[in-house]
Amino acid sequence: VQLQASGGGLVQAGGSLRLSCAASGNGFSINVIGWYRQAPGKQRGLVATITSGGSTNYADSVKGRFTIFRDNAKNTVYLQMNDLKPEDTAVYYCSAARWSSTAPNYWGQGTLVTVSS
Repeated sequence: VQLQASGGGLVQAGGSLRLSCAASGNGFSINVIGWYRQAPGKQRGLVATITSGGSTNYADSVKGRFTIFRDNAKNTVYLQMNDLKPEDTAVYYCSAARWSSTAPNYWGQGTLVTVSS
């Protein structure tokens, strides 16, 4: 499974961005697609996940502002980020976990999101 993340950039506080994670390969083996982020000097942490059945999960810090959704026809998962804050600045990574796994098995390259105040 290969993951290609895109959509990062520079945005002012209060603005919006949409990240994309395009998946290729054996998609049938994948149950969960997730977005993680890593800010400078901090550990990588979960932002949001979506299962093959459409169930979603969010970090408390992004609830109500971020939405994860998928377009199965395009094999792509999106992260719509609204009302961005400077503390959302980070490198965002998409990930994929197999059905039998409780942690990501595959990672895409990161995409940088910078939110200016």
